[in-house]
Amino acid sequence: MITRAILKIKSDAKVSVTGTDIDTADIVWHDNNPTNITKEQIKSKIQEMQYWYDRKSEYPSIIEQLDMQYWDNVNGTTTWKDAIAKVKSDNPKG
Repeated sequence: MITRAILKIKSDAKVSVTGTDIDTADIVWHDNNPTNITKEQIKSKIQEMQYWYDRKSEYPSIIEQLDMQYWDNVNGTTTWKDAIAKVKSDNPKG
């Protein structure tokens, strides 16, 4: 997760990470960290990534969503829109 967070901050970063806890991980910059990415920035990006992962897991599967859309079209209902709106209202953007 640490490496992915760093690469989200700077996609061409040359880095290797040993450990999974940002506070104790050994981060080795193979490009001398030219943009001076800090552990605080990495922590913030990890939290952001976790939020989006958690929110994503709340959505119905694509198959379920397509089925909802089909039946909404047939029945004139709003089941799909209601389901998506609930996920968005239960998990507002940070």
